Amino acid sequence: MPSPIPLHAETTALSDDKAIELAEMFRLLGDPSRLRIVIETLAGPQSVGHMAAKLGLSPSLVSHHLRLLRAARLVSPERRGRQIFYRIHDAHVRHVIADMVAHVNEDAHEEDA
Repeated sequence: MPSPIPLHAETTALSDDKAIELAEMFRLLGDPSRLRIVIETLAGPQSVGHMAAKLGLSPSLVSHHLRLLRAARLVSPERRGRQIFYRIHDAHVRHVIADMVAHVNEDAHEEDA
C-alpha cells in the first residue's frame, strides 16, 4: 500500500463557504460534457467552435457550459482579436484534472502487482 501524501495545513482547513464552493466545482465536473470541455483545455487554449466540433456538441451548448465553468474558476477566457479561447484556469485545476485522467486510465492490474 502506498504511503499517504502529506497535506499542508491550507489543504486540510476548509470553511463552510469554501466547502460549498469546492463541492459546486466537483458537481460541475460531474457532467460528462463539462468534464470533457475542461479536459480539452489541458492541451492549450481552445475556441468554442473547435471544442464543439471535436466533442460533437453544439457551439451554444459548449458556450453554456463554459459560462458555468468560468464562474467556478475552472476555465479562463483569452481574447485573440475577435475570437475568445478558453484555457484551464490555473496549475491547481490542471493538476487535479490531469491526475484524475491518469488515474482512470491506469491499468487496474498495476495496483495488484
